[in-house]
Amino acid sequence: MTAMRRGDDLFCLEQGAWLWTRTVGVPIYDFAFERFFVCRRTPPATDELEIVARIGAFDDYARSYAELLGQGLRLINSPDQHLRATRLPRWYPLLEDLTPKSLCFAAAPDPELIESELGWPVFMKGERQTNRHERSLSIIAGPEQLRAALRAYAEDPLLRWQGIVCRRLAPLRPVEDPDPRRIPSSFEFRSFWWRGELVGIGRYWSQGRDYGLTGAEELAALTIAREAARRVDVPFLVVDLAQQIDGTWIVIECNDGQESGYAGVSPLAMWQAITRLEARGLAGD
Repeated sequence: MTAMRRGDDLFCLEQGAWLWTRTVGVPIYDFAFERFFVCRRTPPATDELEIVARIGAFDDYARSYAELLGQGLRLINSPDQHLRATRLPRWYPLLEDLTPKSLCFAAAPDPELIESELGWPVFMKGERQTNRHERSLSIIAGPEQLRAALRAYAEDPLLRWQGIVCRRLAPLRPVEDPDPRRIPSSFEFRSFWWRGELVGIGRYWSQGRDYGLTGAEELAALTIAREAARRVDVPFLVVDLAQQIDGTWIVIECNDGQESGYAGVSPLAMWQAITRLEARGLAGD
């Protein structure tokens, strides 16, 4: 199959989801499924098989989707759903009241517009991602730093092809600031959603100081995350959220669950939850 590489694996997790996996060498992304689950590789007699990719980031999701579809394999998220999950200009209008105010730019951001609409400092990122959470390219104090960051964006292979987003810098509850080169750790959490159901939540900053949710905090956080998942409406979705200093919760960003690292979420518990949900769905068919 043209979308798959030598060494990739395609298997069914227990009696549930079919996975297309590839080892990418990132500890918070890779997972040894066969150590914990029964994995079978004989596909059912069907014209189209839904699969979940765990192969890292896609170079061209729509192309891979079409190539796989030609082989009778359909990725769980459609190309439109993938864009809605991964591109801030697509999910932001759905979550505008749950996330910091943002301005999206196809070309170089206008400093005067940023100052009038957001004020300085701002948080700047590509419309899809940051580059390894580098502080100097993310937290922008004014026009001079903006110009310097834009020069770096133009030369960065991860950022130069993306539209640019400037966001109001939210007053987040701090966790630690161990490295002046990267964004400070805030009280931020990653949640995974499978067909609208929560299957995992854990701290976003998986290294450094440990932190966790109280029962009341988890209830408040998941109220916001569940509403975000409902509105974005993508079968396999990640919603990242954080607590502000005043105790309120906001959405930080969304992503396709296929491309997202586990962060502090237990992959074993998450895939067990997905397997249970799929078994329940099969029992109801």
